[in-house]
Amino acid sequence: MLGLALFFVVGIALLIGAMLLDHNRATILPAPTGAFAVGRTMYVWADDAHRDPMAPNGGNRKILTWIWYPATPESRSAKPDEYLPAAWRTALESRRGPVLSHLFTRDLSRVHTHSIEDAPIASQQRTYPVVFIRAGLAALTTDYTSLAEDLASHGYIVVGFDAPYRTWTVVLPDGKMIPRAPQNDADVLAGVQQEQLAIRLMQTWTADTRFALDQLAHLNASDPSGKFLGRLDLQQVGAFGHSLGGATSLQFCHDDSRCKAGIDIDGAPLGGVVAEGVTQPFMFIVSAQIELSDVESRKVKADIKSIYDRLPSDGRFEIEIRGANHFLFSDDSALLKSHVIMGALRTLGILGIDGRRQLAVTSYCVHAFFDRYLKGTGGPPLKITSPAYPEIRVVE
Repeated sequence: MLGLALFFVVGIALLIGAMLLDHNRATILPAPTGAFAVGRTMYVWADDAHRDPMAPNGGNRKILTWIWYPATPESRSAKPDEYLPAAWRTALESRRGPVLSHLFTRDLSRVHTHSIEDAPIASQQRTYPVVFIRAGLAALTTDYTSLAEDLASHGYIVVGFDAPYRTWTVVLPDGKMIPRAPQNDADVLAGVQQEQLAIRLMQTWTADTRFALDQLAHLNASDPSGKFLGRLDLQQVGAFGHSLGGATSLQFCHDDSRCKAGIDIDGAPLGGVVAEGVTQPFMFIVSAQIELSDVESRKVKADIKSIYDRLPSDGRFEIEIRGANHFLFSDDSALLKSHVIMGALRTLGILGIDGRRQLAVTSYCVHAFFDRYLKGTGGPPLKITSPAYPEIRVVE
């Protein structure tokens, strides 16, 4: 018994040591696979015409928008932008507390991106298709930097945004930090109450997306900086997201005809789209690991099938990534590097494939789909399977 206890204590100590080493280790995000360098910029857009329904004390809608885009080749020689601005990192650490900030998460100041801040936009094309990226639940948009950078490198303007009171934490330009309001935390609820709040959040994020698209139209027509003046192809707009962000992308395509194609990554459909479907080309990407109870899982699968069956036959996909984990479609996949931690997660069945491999397969699916339906000019239907990515299984 004493030996077993000693073995347990030593194991825990080794795990904590590995996690502390991981916290301080520098990490470079996966290299984008497209031909373009990547730029990144940020805007704050306020909507004086509409109240924010999720703000506890009222107030108008405000979103902080991150844009990744194809940049000039010369940009590659510049120093990449920070993964997350210092004020945002400080805000996250203050919310997480010292244990979570230093033991269970990465030092984000040591995470290196491939994005160049405010780089000139590439001149190879006059305009570029626009794709919205939507984070899961309260996650920050920057948590999906790897997917955003990869898609931008393939010639897309990728737009994501965060919002006060429902993103985990938001830092305004004046330095004010606004955390998620407790009443907007779906993680503390269950059953019907959780679903009702998730639907409200999804509807609000969908309305935010429509507002952001309106703002992009203004930017395209009269960008004071000239960077995006006439450079956005707003006739070719897509949307994709993870978890609740996937449900939001699905509902956005249902609500707004300006959306020409969309992807739901491991998100349970919610709202009116379940009964009414969508008409645009659409892809569902699902993980192999079921995170829901059997009853919930059957409902999600039935809702996806109902929507899928009504999609145009030449523009519908449901694929499974073998071994993928629901929670690792974000940059968490790229930040898990410790062999000790990775081995433990594999032993516990949490990881079926390497995290970076999961991101690589997902990135391929995302840009291949949008290449066909936002850039394509016809031709044979897209075959999403590839010998390079045997983890992809088409769900019949």
